[in-house]
Amino acid sequence: MARTTSFTKRTLISKANSNMVIATSIAAFVLVLALIGGKSLLSQASYQSRVISAKKTALAQLESNQAAMDSLRESYTDFANANPNALGGNPEGTGELDGDNVKIVLDSLPSKYDFPALITSVEKLVQSQNLQIIGIGGTDEEIIQKDKQTSTEPIPISMPFQVQVTGAYPSIQGLVGTFERSIRPFQIQTLELSGDETSMVAVIDAQTYFQPTKKFNIKDEVVK
Repeated sequence: MARTTSFTKRTLISKANSNMVIATSIAAFVLVLALIGGKSLLSQASYQSRVISAKKTALAQLESNQAAMDSLRESYTDFANANPNALGGNPEGTGELDGDNVKIVLDSLPSKYDFPALITSVEKLVQSQNLQIIGIGGTDEEIIQKDKQTSTEPIPISMPFQVQVTGAYPSIQGLVGTFERSIRPFQIQTLELSGDETSMVAVIDAQTYFQPTKKFNIKDEVVK
């Protein structure tokens, strides 16, 4: 009877130990899962915090841009409707100094490369001084400048040309002055004169400019 009782006790102890090992293993497994899950939750919470912070920064910038846009719209309207215009002319007139300020600005520095339009403008300036055009030339770089129609940081790009005219000396002087007073900026690089005061030939090498349209670079930012 004593041996049976001793065997039974050992069996119970062994069973209890097995149950304890199983319980400990399960507890350890649950603890590991909890630690992994907790780390994942902390990482996710940290990521969401960074996302929220980035969104708040973007929203603040958007609100600032909106305020700046409203202010710019008001300034643009005042500038466009100014009377007299920036040249002292009538914004609704058709004279040399007339036109609204928006048109004046666009005429002064075009946003696109257009060599034929430049030649037409030069012809009008020459004809306004009663000079005879011998030739207007230059290199049409439309293909080269095609990729420069927009830029995130636009700067003026030169458009060189040459004009050869003939006429009286005072008229040639008047043409030089017209270039200097023109809405569109002209830079005379060389001026060659030949002949006499009543019949003179002038060869002018000059350049004007255009400035590509500003391109706004909007991009997505990945929060890590």
